[in-house]
Amino acid sequence: MKKTLAMLACLATASLAQAAQDPEAVFNRACQMCHNGQLPMAPKKGDHEAWKPRLAQGNDVLVKHVTEGFNAMPPRGLCMDCTADDYKAVIDYMSK
Repeated sequence: MKKTLAMLACLATASLAQAAQDPEAVFNRACQMCHNGQLPMAPKKGDHEAWKPRLAQGNDVLVKHVTEGFNAMPPRGLCMDCTADDYKAVIDYMSK
């Protein structure tokens, strides 16, 4: 009985986990409007010098900025269905 309950609990939590979205798709859908150079304060995708001081703050700070909004960035960065892992992947994608 305990094994059955443990198995059911594992299956239930596994169904709640979501795979990270494709960072390029998220960028194209939600980030490119500002991070392709249209908004001067937003670091442009691939601009290593602009990303360097931001990356130095660490992923947790950057994800917090995206989630809560920061300066001109709106909360959740226009990706309402993104998880913290999605944001980390998109930040990594944009900063390279």
